Amino acid sequence: MSAFLWITVVSLAAWCWLLLGQGFFWRTDVRLPSRREPASWPSVCVVVPARDEAGVLPASLPSLLAQDYPGRAEVFLVDDGSTDGTGELARELSGRHGGLPLTVTSPGEPPAGWTGKLWAVRHGIALARAREPEYLLLTDADIAHAPDSLRELVAAAGTGGFDVVSQMARLRVESRWERLVVPAFVYFFAQLYPFRWIGRTGSRTAAAAGGCVLLRTAMAERARIPDAIRHAVIDDVSLARAVKGAGGRVWLGLADRVDSVRPYPRLHDLWRMVSRSAYAQLRHNPMVLLGTVAGLALVYLVPPVAVVWGAAAGGATTALAGALAWAVMAGTYAPMLRYYRQPLWLAPLLPYTAFLYLLMTVDSAVQHYRGRGAAWKGRTYTRPGAVPDEG
Repeated sequence: MSAFLWITVVSLAAWCWLLLGQGFFWRTDVRLPSRREPASWPSVCVVVPARDEAGVLPASLPSLLAQDYPGRAEVFLVDDGSTDGTGELARELSGRHGGLPLTVTSPGEPPAGWTGKLWAVRHGIALARAREPEYLLLTDADIAHAPDSLRELVAAAGTGGFDVVSQMARLRVESRWERLVVPAFVYFFAQLYPFRWIGRTGSRTAAAAGGCVLLRTAMAERARIPDAIRHAVIDDVSLARAVKGAGGRVWLGLADRVDSVRPYPRLHDLWRMVSRSAYAQLRHNPMVLLGTVAGLALVYLVPPVAVVWGAAAGGATTALAGALAWAVMAGTYAPMLRYYRQPLWLAPLLPYTAFLYLLMTVDSAVQHYRGRGAAWKGRTYTRPGAVPDEG
């Protein structure tokens, strides 16, 4: 057997393992668990960190204010140094639409050791605690919620005894680049953090989706949220790990009617979304980066190359092994495309999308070593604990 045939067989074996042994990550049926309404509804405070979000607030904030929640609920929007009138627009939307009480506040610039978003979250939680809520809903400014979203989250947390209930918001898929890249983003996330493993008692796998996190207040205090994760760029995963580390239970699944309204019309926009935190996900470790690049190449790029090379060089066995691996790959991607209501002919293009993600990850590392680090809303974090640079 040639060396490339061996590599192709290893790739096929990897896909067989991913199909059956990685928590069935490719299935999209992990939705809010069974739930029943409580006898009395606990109080909830909603914390929304917002920095220069005037473009998306009209499509998202009214959905929060319009929550049909039987208990006491209040919204705190933390205007994190916006320059586009985010705070003023939020007050205007509240006056126009009514609904839940809204408080708009500003925390000032974050001190050393804090990412701007988490400093805003800390400020919002501090204000919310004066109301003594049983739960905190941490949600991003670009997330639109169905009218029953809050009550469904609270019911699920209470019924299942979860300290965190998080939903992966359905991202926008309208431009051609969004259709190509966005479903793969959620697919890769689920591959890294299989949802079934997250909710399993005793499992060490922990993750959440920052756009929609319902957090029990008592657990936030026990896990020292957000102080314990103040330097985190990938704050949602860090939050879930802190909660599990404190003995809490976490649930994460796909959302049905929780949607991101933020547009990513160009490849450049999606590239920035991924590359700003990709190297942080690898703990800024060059060896982990090399392993990730090699792994992506082996798993996603070898199968189509084997098909083409085998067909051109007369290597029927190599082509067959590559075709089988490619077929399993496409088959596992199909459920995510259906979830995003996208055509299934995009499934065989997953190797191309994976190659884009490989380049984004490498670019994230390059930016880190150039001193630019992870960036969010004009702030750059050059390393964990660094003071953010304004850009």
